[in-house]
Amino acid sequence: MPTNEPRRTTVPPDPSGMVLPGARRHERLSNFPPVEEWDHHVEHDARAHPRKVAHEYMLVPTTCFNCESGCGLLAYVDKSDLSIRKLEGNPAHPGSRGRNCAKGPATVNQVNDPERILHPLRRVGARGGGQWEQVSWEEALDDIAGRIRRSISEGHPEEVMYHVGRPGEDGFAERFLQAWGVDGHNSHTNVCSSGARFGMTLWTGYDRPSPDHANAKVILLLSSHLETGHYFNPHAQRIMEGKLDGAKLVVIDPRLSNTAAHADVWLSPWPGSEAAILLAVASYLLRTRQIDVDFVRRWFNWRDYLANVHPDAPVEFDEFLERLEADYARFTFEYAAEEAQIEPERVEELARLVAGCDHRLSAHVWRSACAGNLGGWQVARALWFLLALTGSIGTVGGTSPNGWDKFIPKGPSMPEGHDHWNDLTWPAEYPLATNEMSFLLPHFLEEDRGRLSVYFSRVWNPIWTAPDGFSWLQALTDPDKVGLHVALTPTWSETATFADYVLPMGHAPERHDTMSYETHAGKWLSFRQPVRRVAMEKLGQPFTDTRDANPGEVWEENEFWFELSWRIDPDGSLGIRKHFESPYRPGEKVTVDEYYRWVFENQVPGLPEKATAAGLTPLQYMRKFGAVSVGESLYRLDERPLTDQELEGAEPDDHGVVRRAVTLDDEPPLIGEAGSVGLVHDDGSVTFGYPTPSRRLEVYSTALRDWGWPEYTTPGYIESHVSRRRIDLDAGQLVLVPTFRLPVLIHTRSGNAKYLNEIANSHPLWLHPEDAERHGVRSGDLVRMNTTIGYFVARVWVTEGIRPGVCALSHHMGRWRLHDEEGSRWVTGQVDLTHPGGPDTWLLRYRKGVEPFHSADPDSERIFWDDPGVHQNLAFAVQPDPLSGMNCWLQKVTMEPAHPEDRYGDVFVDRKRSVEVYREWLAMTRATTGPDGQRRPEFLMRPVKPKRKAYRRDG
Repeated sequence: MPTNEPRRTTVPPDPSGMVLPGARRHERLSNFPPVEEWDHHVEHDARAHPRKVAHEYMLVPTTCFNCESGCGLLAYVDKSDLSIRKLEGNPAHPGSRGRNCAKGPATVNQVNDPERILHPLRRVGARGGGQWEQVSWEEALDDIAGRIRRSISEGHPEEVMYHVGRPGEDGFAERFLQAWGVDGHNSHTNVCSSGARFGMTLWTGYDRPSPDHANAKVILLLSSHLETGHYFNPHAQRIMEGKLDGAKLVVIDPRLSNTAAHADVWLSPWPGSEAAILLAVASYLLRTRQIDVDFVRRWFNWRDYLANVHPDAPVEFDEFLERLEADYARFTFEYAAEEAQIEPERVEELARLVAGCDHRLSAHVWRSACAGNLGGWQVARALWFLLALTGSIGTVGGTSPNGWDKFIPKGPSMPEGHDHWNDLTWPAEYPLATNEMSFLLPHFLEEDRGRLSVYFSRVWNPIWTAPDGFSWLQALTDPDKVGLHVALTPTWSETATFADYVLPMGHAPERHDTMSYETHAGKWLSFRQPVRRVAMEKLGQPFTDTRDANPGEVWEENEFWFELSWRIDPDGSLGIRKHFESPYRPGEKVTVDEYYRWVFENQVPGLPEKATAAGLTPLQYMRKFGAVSVGESLYRLDERPLTDQELEGAEPDDHGVVRRAVTLDDEPPLIGEAGSVGLVHDDGSVTFGYPTPSRRLEVYSTALRDWGWPEYTTPGYIESHVSRRRIDLDAGQLVLVPTFRLPVLIHTRSGNAKYLNEIANSHPLWLHPEDAERHGVRSGDLVRMNTTIGYFVARVWVTEGIRPGVCALSHHMGRWRLHDEEGSRWVTGQVDLTHPGGPDTWLLRYRKGVEPFHSADPDSERIFWDDPGVHQNLAFAVQPDPLSGMNCWLQKVTMEPAHPEDRYGDVFVDRKRSVEVYREWLAMTRATTGPDGQRRPEFLMRPVKPKRKAYRRDG
């Protein structure tokens, strides 16, 4: 086992001195006010220069909400009027360490956006008609609570659905849904990252990587991670630190991203070939035996591999290595190069770098190829094959599972799991889907698989985000399919236009949440909080709840869910109310302060002691500093010995898996098999291991065998639906890559951030010069891009930054509105929706683009850009991978010059074709059950996990 230590001394958070966690001891951020001045900080108004005009501020920490990184923010609250003047990075945050991207400070634009929604609104007239009336929170809560109570009482709990894009707080929605007894959690994840999650889960039981970039020798990234991606700011910092210390950066991406421009090695393969490249590297490692033999012997489930793949072979480790090498011998450099359409020498260059990583290979893939291709999950599986062979899992400079570096505290009075199953989110055709089959919901409703009495959309804009958005539009405007649609949002969106209620929820500095993400080899918890409310409390100003501190009647979700749950069960007869009672005042409704007080006092290791040392309560500590470190230098947690408590009542089975007895009335853990706690090794040691069925790293997946996919039980290469053999370049076909972002744009949460739109306000279709010459187009020309269900019209940008045969169009523009009154005019154009070929055809056409408008913000009249972009997702059919459930985003398109009647931004869709393509991909599935009639493997993560009996089709 490697014993190398971090090359950089990690320093625990020291709020008083602002020493950055993970920084060298001499590195401090000197441009932040000292923490002792945070309650009273004076700055002079730069605009008044040369006069000295002082402003008194209170600095209150919170957490950014403009991507999933969860970076720390420090709000400058003006004491004279409690306005938020600016937001900067929070130097006490262990993940972001005071450094933020442009989206963090742009939060102040969102808070001050003149078009934000400030009061509860109820639809008047037809859905989408643009007519609204202001209502009270009381009216909205009573109506919504009554409908939910009726669904639960009448035995239809799954007619209530909460559909979320990004959770503000992990586990909070699961908590109130479990309390309601509703298996109604839905997420966006199968249009985001479930492919990568599935490939990794098969290896480790965990679904996301946590690379230790700063200490790596080789950094291997698929797609761009410096300027875009999930944790790009915290990871970008550490990638550059690793490079400064000599790490080699390798980027695999058909597009020359900013990250690729920083790479020592950039491979630009044909999309979908990435697994072949990685398996060629694995083959090289095996035939040259440049592997960590001891790690492989100890942690691979190699006996399962031999028993199932080579049942006649002797059960000996050396025999396993010989057979494994032979099984992957076909993945030569030449084979991978032919699939990828690159030179064999480039694949060999990558292989030699990986072979020399010395257990310090930090790697990351999230969307990219995993989200784009049929079988894309095998890319993640192949990547973890390299990490496992080199012994780089959990090492200093290697890659850990996210569960080692992520922390999710639970609230008081946690409800038990229910015993029923929602086939609208977990359908029989996709028993292995990593997450809910959310983007198929309109098709399921159209097939009468169920209906929704109450549908919540929250940080989720499916008409714009999901593929086949017109199917969503039709479902959400049909009251027989969706009885009541409640959009929880601070801003208007394409989907909110078609809601029945639009309820204003707070931005990052206007709400409470805890957040924790895997940014490095450490564990932290941050506290998002309403900063004006904190300032009011410190200044002794009265308030009842967060609405008293926010603009208008803007609320926060946590208090909203407390109140709604209380009203669903006003007398406690449904068993819901008890889960929302105060832990300090029995029988009374919990307050948000009491909720987080209990969490911080009882669920966060080390926090009470740190708070006491600072002379604060745990809640005061988190309000003051905004974050706390829960662990540093977390490596090789698979080797953690089991505690006496974990071993109590547990015995090893015939395969060495330590288990305790469970019943069908028990709940599976968040990840892992019920009752499984650890592993007995050949040397007799007992450690935690991995939450897979074998508690080992599974080079052979028994789950894929048991659920009817024996051909994919080992890491492999599945030919993509857009492989080079399936694209006819001479017929005008190309591969379209939509799965990348413009660096400063992020989903629905920053469309109203004016300066971000000022930076990025055009939407080019990347096209290689060879393709441009073949098609006879130049930069600026309009082209019609034909998909399987329609077409869209885009503007060409000719660049050598994309490989030949591939074009690319970012999927974070193309925003539109039907009515001027429904806002977001910083980024949207106004459109007409028509049916040029009958009711099953749709045409979206811009009536006008982005243009200056009058508002309380004078900058709205200074808008100089006019391009709202192209809503390409509308013209994409649903393409769910039959195993992972991931929507396969890459498109086979045919490019032609724009027709005379075409206009920029046009999107045409034939809904009959969208249904046909849905059924074509559905036919690729295998609706199988597992052992004992299981609907789904228990070890796979699942929000709102029910009791084990719900996993059995016979109950």
